[in-house]
Amino acid sequence: MHRSPRSSVRTSRGSASISRGRAVARPSTPRWRPRGSDMETRAHHVLIGAFAILVFVLGAGFVLWLSKSSRDRAFKEYDVVFVEAVTGLSQGGAVQYNGIKVGEVSQLQLAPDDPRKVIARIRVGASTPIKQDTRAKLALAGVTGVAFIQLSGGMPNSPNLEPTREHPVPVIQTDPSALSQLLNSGEDIVTSINDALYRIGQLLSQENVDRVAHVLDNVDKIVDSVAGQREELSTALRQLSDATGDLKSSLRTVSELATTTNKLVREDARDVMVSAEKAIGSIDRVAASVSELVENNRAAIDSFGNQGLRQVGPTLAELRETLRAFKQLSDRLAKSESLLLGSDQPKEYSPR
Repeated sequence: MHRSPRSSVRTSRGSASISRGRAVARPSTPRWRPRGSDMETRAHHVLIGAFAILVFVLGAGFVLWLSKSSRDRAFKEYDVVFVEAVTGLSQGGAVQYNGIKVGEVSQLQLAPDDPRKVIARIRVGASTPIKQDTRAKLALAGVTGVAFIQLSGGMPNSPNLEPTREHPVPVIQTDPSALSQLLNSGEDIVTSINDALYRIGQLLSQENVDRVAHVLDNVDKIVDSVAGQREELSTALRQLSDATGDLKSSLRTVSELATTTNKLVREDARDVMVSAEKAIGSIDRVAASVSELVENNRAAIDSFGNQGLRQVGPTLAELRETLRAFKQLSDRLAKSESLLLGSDQPKEYSPR
């Protein structure tokens, strides 16, 4: 049977469409892939992740290094060596310069060569003027008991404290703190307190207490006695006041009398001095006259010395006898006053 070309074309298209539909409806079978390609993909992913982590770590380290270098440039480190206990001081504690915070404690450790010493490493601002004569000591912040390092001193013309070959980290000299001084003198204080307590115990012994009680008892009795003799005491005080007034008057009178006597004595002394001056002048004149007379009668005096002195002895003997007789007469007159005044004095008449 002869078919036309159109029918054959339709038949071929229909078969092609049927074959396509069947191909679509047919389940697809997985294609086979080699195992090595998956391992390579995973290895690439691991490498990429590791590289990313490494880059992140390097970046973070670089940032930290930059921050550390900038921080190191902004701060300087010093060592402070304490020869005492640093109770209350810890890492991160404050460092003050004349009361202003300038840094902090970065490290605390015992000295390797001497465990009695404590080395505190501090970090302070680079602009802080740490001089060679700057001193450090341990101080307490108020009543909290938190310790900090107090810097002080440093003359303006003193050189800065710089690192040396012996001390790469400069060392700031320290002064003993007030607490250390108190602890060092604590033994003496305790001894003094014990002595004081012992003396107080002796003062408050039973014997002294009994004595004080006895004294108070006597005082009580005296007070009672004084209270009972109040009127007599008032009278005595009044008399004492009057006597004091009389004494003041007497003293005033004596003062006036002394003033008057002083005035009279001054006047009489002036007169006596005038009379004495006159008498001395007269004596001088008499002495001059006698001297002149002696000079003028030198020959007669020499003659009298040779002849007249022989008669002076008998004359003096007679004068001595005359004086003795006169003394005997005066003694007799003193013993017998009746010879001059009479035997009896007349009695005064009194009317009856």
